[in-house]
Amino acid sequence: MKMITIFLGFVFLLPLGLGNLKVGFYNSTCPRAESIVHQVVQSRFQADRSITTALLCMHFHECFVRGCDASILIDSTDSNPLKKPAAPNLTVRGFEIIDEAKKIIEASCPSMVSCADIITLATRYAVFLAGGPSYDVATGRRDGIISARDEVNLPGPTFSVSQAQRAFAAKGFTLTEMVTLLGTGAPDRSMDPSLIMKLKVTCGASSSSDPTVSLDQSTPSIVDNKFYSEILAKRGILQIDQELTVDKSSMAIVAKFGLDANGIRQSFANAMVKMSNVGVLTGNAG
Repeated sequence: MKMITIFLGFVFLLPLGLGNLKVGFYNSTCPRAESIVHQVVQSRFQADRSITTALLCMHFHECFVRGCDASILIDSTDSNPLKKPAAPNLTVRGFEIIDEAKKIIEASCPSMVSCADIITLATRYAVFLAGGPSYDVATGRRDGIISARDEVNLPGPTFSVSQAQRAFAAKGFTLTEMVTLLGTGAPDRSMDPSLIMKLKVTCGASSSSDPTVSLDQSTPSIVDNKFYSEILAKRGILQIDQELTVDKSSMAIVAKFGLDANGIRQSFANAMVKMSNVGVLTGNAG
């Protein structure tokens, strides 16, 4: 991550008059930027389809805490503990994808394209490759130079729906957008007994390994609405998943998404665009 650390250490030189986000921000200054990101993501996706989940996780952890400013990429030191190694971020992966895209772009357009934009573009294209919706994202974000471990305060695994709703509302998200985006938590007691047995076999009570289980049991490598069908059948892996199906404020939304594949695609696209605009730095900021 040395390259990322170096590039985040100085202010990016952007053309005057381009202080706001817009689609095609780099069309004149670095026209190959988006295609380079797409090529890197496609190559990685062909080798490992789980990168879509990885990038979605990175994008959420990145934007929800301080905003979409790439501060999650800054490496920590003993004297300056940053948010990258904070406990909620220990499972975040895919940093090498951003590194690779940044390295190639720098060879063509030095100090021009922000890592924050690369994360957003990489996530958008990974979603598309996994069968999700295609949506436009504005670019022109600048990278932040501040990253603090004590600021990492994501919705927790034991949050109630009302607690999660307050956390998302603080970032400007509606309940429907929260149900679309929410994806962290812990196993629930109301889980289908057959799934409980499967998890016991997979994870083991005293295993020294670190196994993982997909939150979407049916189509883990595809962006679709099967997750909602699964939690309605009490096959959600996380506590908050199952609470969404029984809480009066969210149960109707979950039921709708479970039946409406097109509806969740549009809601997902809108929520992702909104997430990508949380706390962005533009102009001379950063």
